[in-house]
Order: sequence, then C-alpha cells, then structure tokens
Amino acid sequence: MNNLPYPAPNVHLPRNGDESVDLSELKPSNVVLFFYPRDNTGGCTQEAKDFTDSLPEFQKFNTKVFGISKDSVKSHENFIATKQLDVPLLSDRNSDVCERFGVWKEKSMYGKTFFGIERSTFIIDGVGNVVREWRKVKVSGHVDNVLEAVKDL
Repeated sequence: MNNLPYPAPNVHLPRNGDESVDLSELKPSNVVLFFYPRDNTGGCTQEAKDFTDSLPEFQKFNTKVFGISKDSVKSHENFIATKQLDVPLLSDRNSDVCERFGVWKEKSMYGKTFFGIERSTFIIDGVGNVVREWRKVKVSGHVDNVLEAVKDL
C-alpha cells in the first residue's frame, strides 16, 4: 500500500459485547488488526483461535488485538461463543475500514468474480502509525510472525 510507516486510517467500529472500538482511544497501546473474510470458516477460525491463544503474549508487549470482517456483530458473537474465542471482533458491515486499509479486493473462485476481504494484518504503533503489514496472509505460522514483529517494536 504505502511506504512504512504511515498514519493508520481511522477505525471506529462496533464490536461484540455491545461495545465499539475507536483506534484513536487506544493510544499509547500498540494494535494488531487482522482482517479476515468470514466468520465460521476453516482458515478464519484457525486464525482467530491462534490470535486468541497468543493474546497473553501480545498483552505482555502492550498490544491489543482485533479481528475485522464484514460479518454482523451478532455473527461475531455466535462465532466467539461456538469457537471459544477471546479476541474481540469488529464489524465493518459497509467495508469502509476495509477499503481504507486496501483489503477490499476483487477475487475469483470457480470462475466467478466477486469482491471480498483479502486476509491481511497490520501492526499500528502507540502513536498511530502502521509499522508492519502482511497481505495475502497464509494462516499457518502467521500469528507467530506477528508476535515476533510486536516484540521488535
């Protein structure tokens, strides 16, 4: 997208638990935002579980972690309950935040073209700059890579 670091786009989205998250209010914490295509699918479930399992490690490094998809808050709450997730999930129903981060992409599957979220992760430092990004993420080992990058901040 841009040369790193660059100012993080504004994020203000509803989350599970009848709350909302405003990125600007999380300073001076670091923030990891992972964008994923859909609740309750194989890769997305594994990624959310991996982030859940690693939350205590991220917290040791003053880092908050949030997942973002276009699914509704109700869908997120079901996903969290059925998969025993601890990571908070934000609902970007209108894909505004996805577009600002450049993860809303044209995709194709089985010969059909459609728009969807390209699995991506961003680290935002305590002053609000994107300092690391991963695009077209492969789930296996990804959370470990993100955690190592957070430790280097």
